[in-house]
Amino acid sequence: MDLDDYDFALPDEQIALYPAPRRDGSRLLVLDRGTTDLTDATFVDLLRYLRPEDVLVLNETRVVPARVHVSKARTGGRVELLVLGRGTPDGWLAMARPLKGLENGDILRGSGELELVVVGRTAEDRLHFRVVGCDDTGDDPTGLETFRKLAGDAGQIPLPPYIRRAPEEDDTQRYQTVFARAGGSIAAPTAGLHFTDSLLEQIQAAGTAVARLLLHVGAGTFSPIRHEDPRQHRIEAEYYQLPADTAELIATRRAAGGRVVAVGTTCVRALETCAASGTLVSGQGWTDLVVTPDHRFQVVDAMVTNFHLPRSSLLMLVSAFGGADAIRHAYAHAVEDGYRFYSYGDAMFIHGDRR
Repeated sequence: MDLDDYDFALPDEQIALYPAPRRDGSRLLVLDRGTTDLTDATFVDLLRYLRPEDVLVLNETRVVPARVHVSKARTGGRVELLVLGRGTPDGWLAMARPLKGLENGDILRGSGELELVVVGRTAEDRLHFRVVGCDDTGDDPTGLETFRKLAGDAGQIPLPPYIRRAPEEDDTQRYQTVFARAGGSIAAPTAGLHFTDSLLEQIQAAGTAVARLLLHVGAGTFSPIRHEDPRQHRIEAEYYQLPADTAELIATRRAAGGRVVAVGTTCVRALETCAASGTLVSGQGWTDLVVTPDHRFQVVDAMVTNFHLPRSSLLMLVSAFGGADAIRHAYAHAVEDGYRFYSYGDAMFIHGDRR
């Protein structure tokens, strides 16, 4: 296998710049990975594919307004920061555009009273900074929730770079799941964006259980694969929590013949991390799991996912789960049939026994 196995061509007009008018009105491409059959549906039709004995697992992370525009006090030059999280007990790390020209000691001013000071950069060209007047990044796992409170109105929702427009007021709701709870992500768990409160109520009323976990989406999730052999790809660790009641509910449902339906690649990675020993164990920590083609899935039986970027670790994960040939076939169909791609795009439901 090589990186070209995860490549495909996509017309620009199929990159979704805005969400569908209704969350659950997106299209849904259903793939039976046993037969490789494809079915075109609408997201609300997911109800028909879930069983009363199943458990649907959601990631309740909340996206933090981590994009900040600042100006250099000594020159007035504008800089855009994407704050990634805690770098040290008293400082944060960020991607800076432009990074060139920033020097240690530079003061960066944002809107309101936000004032930052540059203290260095990492070997990976991440900017290290402190917030003036603050000597503690807080006790939240990533430090991003603490930064949000310090930044106030200076922060913006960090839309992905392929959404080539400025954030709008509607994005503060639509680039957030309806079940988001704990702040700490720099990107949305996008498969969850399609669910409404009403759809979740209908799913539960039909007997399917809904469970929750937490994985804060960091830069690692969307870092590009740079190795020709994707199995050599490494990512920065991301914080996760699997509550004991979620682990118990999953065990109970599986014992009764139900499936574990993971909503999104973040849920897959959190669950598979916690089942690395062969048994699902609750807990919290940091995971750098990259799901490669030889991964043996321990707990996830079906998944909801968006359409992912070519040559990405997320597409590699979906291919490992659905089968490489089946996913190539599904993506070719989606491109041909005009599905919308990426964060604000349409979704897939992958189920069935592997061949």
